[in-house]
Amino acid sequence: MSLPSPPSKTDAMFDDLLAWYDAAKRDLPWRAAPGAPVDAYAVLVSEVMLQQTTVATVRGRFAGFMARFPTVEDLARAPLDDVLHAWQGLGYYRRARGLHGCALALVTEHAGRWPRTVEGLQNLPGVGPYTAAAIAAIAFDQPVLAVDGNVERVLARLFRVTTPLPGARAELRRLAHGLRPQQRPGCTVQAMIELGALVCRPRAPGCLTCPLRRHCQAAAAGEALSLPRKAPKKARPQHFAVVFHLRRADGAVLFRRRPAQGLLASMIELPSTPWRATPPSPEAALALAPAHLAWQRQPGRVRHVFTHLSLELELWCGVFDGA
Repeated sequence: MSLPSPPSKTDAMFDDLLAWYDAAKRDLPWRAAPGAPVDAYAVLVSEVMLQQTTVATVRGRFAGFMARFPTVEDLARAPLDDVLHAWQGLGYYRRARGLHGCALALVTEHAGRWPRTVEGLQNLPGVGPYTAAAIAAIAFDQPVLAVDGNVERVLARLFRVTTPLPGARAELRRLAHGLRPQQRPGCTVQAMIELGALVCRPRAPGCLTCPLRRHCQAAAAGEALSLPRKAPKKARPQHFAVVFHLRRADGAVLFRRRPAQGLLASMIELPSTPWRATPPSPEAALALAPAHLAWQRQPGRVRHVFTHLSLELELWCGVFDGA
């Protein structure tokens, strides 16, 4: 009679992780109750919302969005402007456009049937490697480990990866691919994310209470706080522009829609000069104004920081008496 194989170190690690998760996980509106079926559409919406937006913000917006667009078919039927309006307050509107495009593709090209593999999901518009892996694991129990910023940090400490980010990402994804949870993969993915958010924090890792402490190479070496290492950030380029607030005598204000591609694609804005690395001269700004009239330059500047650039705007106001 052959004896059963002893559990692997990976199995033991995931057992410890899931025991902690079952006891400590947060009650979040997009998580299915134990034993309840998982809605792939809810997973998609939550994962897209959570990209670059805090859990606290998404917790307050998820239910309202799902009430307005309860199924992927409802989202696909909705005009894009309605989806963008419902997305207000979450920022990074490209995510909303991608989510809408994904719904359209699922309904028109897949007859509402979801691909169940990472590869198939990643072929959908707006679905990248992380989102595809998260849906595959959480909704369809595929044995994959989705890697977001929280999971990158957990893996870098578990395996004491000293290569600075972002250069370490390929190595971290290889490590994640080697783990491939076989039991409860959806819960394992959520548990890894939860661990990074609640315990394996960036600046205050809770090593003493971490369920993976006995498996963690960085904790053993006393290096958890210094990992993952990060390459020095490049300075954001600075851009400048003049924005024109043109009001008609009856109170109407002139707006325009931005181009369909690029930053803030298709969003509504006040007319402006192009964004450039140097402020436009008054003469150059006047040449690009939407009307020839007596513009009033307003005091101060409006500053906005995007992910990859900073923008400083000067506001000019004018009143147009014509029709």
